[in-house]
Amino acid sequence: MKQKTSEVSNIQPNKDFFSQIKNEKFKSDDKVQWKNFGPGMAGYNEEFWTHPTDPNVMFMGPDMHVSYGSWDGGVSWQTLKDPDGLGLKMKRVLDIEFSLQDPDYGMAIDWNGWAYETKDRGRSWLRIKSLGRGAQEVGMDPSDPKAFDKGWYYEQQGARHSELAVDPNNDNIWYIGAGDFWNVKANHKSAAKPHGINFKYAEYGHIWKTSDKGKTWRKITADFPETMDVAKIIIQPTNSNNIIMATSHGLLLSEDAGNTWHQNVSGLPNNLPRDLTSYYDPITHEFSLYLVEQSVYVQDGDTVSSKGGVFKSSDGGKSWNSITGNLALDLTQISFEDTFERFHRTLAHWFGISKDESKTKFTQLPKELLPVFNRIVVSPLNSKEIYVTYNKKHDYTFGHGDIWRTLDGGETWTGVARHGSYWKSGQDTSYWESRGNDIGANVSFAHMQSYMDRAGEYSGNRALAINSKGELFAGIHQQTIISRDKGSSWQQIDDFETSPGSKKWIGRGASNLPGRFMLHETGIKNRRLLSSGEHGLWQTVSADDWPDKNAVAVQQLEGQLNPDGAHSISTVAVHPHKPNTIYTLSWRQKHRGKLRRTEDGGKSWENIATIFDAENGLWQKLATQNSLIIDPINPDNMYFCATYMRISEISNGPGTKLAKGGYGFYRSTDGGHTWELSNSGFDKDASVRRVVMHPDKPETLFAALNNDNGGLYKSTNKGSNWEKISIPKVIKAVNNVFIDRHTKEILISTGRRNGIYEEGGVWRSKDEGVTWQQIFKAPFVWQAEVSPVNSKLIVISVAGQVVSMADQFMNPGVYLSEDAGNTWSKINHNLANYDKIVDVKPDPFNENVLWASGWGSGWYITYLNGQQGWMK
Repeated sequence: MKQKTSEVSNIQPNKDFFSQIKNEKFKSDDKVQWKNFGPGMAGYNEEFWTHPTDPNVMFMGPDMHVSYGSWDGGVSWQTLKDPDGLGLKMKRVLDIEFSLQDPDYGMAIDWNGWAYETKDRGRSWLRIKSLGRGAQEVGMDPSDPKAFDKGWYYEQQGARHSELAVDPNNDNIWYIGAGDFWNVKANHKSAAKPHGINFKYAEYGHIWKTSDKGKTWRKITADFPETMDVAKIIIQPTNSNNIIMATSHGLLLSEDAGNTWHQNVSGLPNNLPRDLTSYYDPITHEFSLYLVEQSVYVQDGDTVSSKGGVFKSSDGGKSWNSITGNLALDLTQISFEDTFERFHRTLAHWFGISKDESKTKFTQLPKELLPVFNRIVVSPLNSKEIYVTYNKKHDYTFGHGDIWRTLDGGETWTGVARHGSYWKSGQDTSYWESRGNDIGANVSFAHMQSYMDRAGEYSGNRALAINSKGELFAGIHQQTIISRDKGSSWQQIDDFETSPGSKKWIGRGASNLPGRFMLHETGIKNRRLLSSGEHGLWQTVSADDWPDKNAVAVQQLEGQLNPDGAHSISTVAVHPHKPNTIYTLSWRQKHRGKLRRTEDGGKSWENIATIFDAENGLWQKLATQNSLIIDPINPDNMYFCATYMRISEISNGPGTKLAKGGYGFYRSTDGGHTWELSNSGFDKDASVRRVVMHPDKPETLFAALNNDNGGLYKSTNKGSNWEKISIPKVIKAVNNVFIDRHTKEILISTGRRNGIYEEGGVWRSKDEGVTWQQIFKAPFVWQAEVSPVNSKLIVISVAGQVVSMADQFMNPGVYLSEDAGNTWSKINHNLANYDKIVDVKPDPFNENVLWASGWGSGWYITYLNGQQGWMK
């Protein structure tokens, strides 16, 4: 069929507005405030910090490009990001420290290599320096905040630094250490690489120092090794000239405020510190240092021995005494197979051999061996109360109990964070009782509880912190936990349960969940279905008698609560006549590449088709699936698309090479049991990102293709073949297509991550694609949708571009029009991932409610026009 030539309307509404949002920082509408309803952390928390003097103030740095602060003791959390930036600042924070003279003043560093300051106790942050490669090197004034508002983002991209410290006696003086020391997933020590690994995105071998609160900085290299990675910097409270620094190349001391350094220390068997902390009593002036060493393994016949442990210094770091006590484990007394697997995994990594070789070489289990610990804290209230932890999932280590404690200064240690099948089963009771260790599980989780109870304690704690009240904070697996009783018990602080045992959760605002597609019309009143990465499928439920009537409670239907549940749900659909019949597709982890079905509203699940497979690990990606649709007249007809060019996934770029299945449009005529790929009419390199069905003609489908030579396609025969619809020539990729069910107007969202400004935006056709009008101008738009109950209400998601082009459009985020696209407002307040909102929708029953799904921040709701509550 010959393509029609598209006609483009010359009407460009809001020209001044579009010029403003393109070129200037534009303020979000204060009347629209999004509420993050979780669930909880639901991802890994990289770091956790407590304010040194205000125990109600704390911060966390999760891994999904978000950062949060709490000013009410963890009851609620708010994003640290400026809602009107580019989404690049504070997206993954590596360290936060506060002045001891002014509790409102602090600094932070993030993984971009940027330094920030706050003057309001962390509620807002101003970028003050690009570390390494940055503003100074390209002739800009880093103290001028306007310099960072527009332009130079590529040149300003700093290099990763790992540590931040403030002089406890003078908050004009700050230090920043180079490196990527705390990258627990990648920076691993071994016999071949005892100093760890260096990465291209980080800089090494120096520290920065400022004596004027960041107005000017001096780079100190001294005689540091070029590959030196900084872990911790501690300034002695009784003498600011004395500085102790733990690095990948050993413990270093300075006696002249950082100008020169030496390594004249004694008592450390390896001098490979993993962490360093201190205790100071302002009354007695007692100053003690505590250090945990990298455990070094040595072959001893058919077994191994270890050198390392925990050490204390009372003379400013010059000499050290072991306080390791009984921290080593007797593996001959343990009868848990997972422990032996982790033991051999640890040795295999350390010696550079395979796990099978380790099992052959080390046939005798050691009676006394140290795991690899990597964090240490001491109570500010008691110098003898010390805690250490390790990460058994992401580091190379083994053992039981995620956190270990001593209350007697290191003579005896006990495991005080216990969970999982090992502790619940009561195995090896006599051994643990002989050590004076409590037995049984003592950690409570939210929706992860049943999963954590079944698991073999193969968790990953990346953070450990203690506040001025002695409250402890950690992040076991994907939940944040607190102990208020010195580790005797731990409770999750990510979610509120509406009532004990209800399993209905209301997030506190610090979600790290990979939010994905939301289905709001499900055939059951007030039930919305929310899909996610790593945490399965959720439904909205009544919040019971929860006092906040605007709160949204959710309940997991599939995922961790089921012993064999699917964890990464990309898209979901409901049978049009049987609302308890739900279908899902997964792109990674368990049941990836399979169509999964429940016929009882989520109580039980089964796989009814295997569509994709690949020759890679289950934790890795398969084809990303989108737009699972069921024909409302003949439900045997089902459709979805497998997207090749991933633009809103955790890993962007081309799709995985598949061993089974392909990319493009899929259809089934037997209720999902068998599927065929139907790409007739598409270009050979087609990437189908979205498919929609015509509201009145289920045989008519539209497909949005987002490859570089993409476009908009139409099929009038249920996808048997496709014809290209003519759209403005400037458009290279179509990311989304939407049809207003009332007006039948078509909206397409266009642009590429590295595309030019003119090719992007939202375009509307009122005549089935014959003519087009651009109603929103931006370089990279992921989605535009019209309210099902008010065709004048439109909401869109504008994504951020590649960093080198970030300043091409100064205001990514969510936009709202209440007059059919004639005027727009930006509505980013409280969105932690506003530059990558993967799904945003008007509520299908209430025009005053909007919903959003964040790339790594869970789900959100907001109310318009004074609306209270979302349920009908």
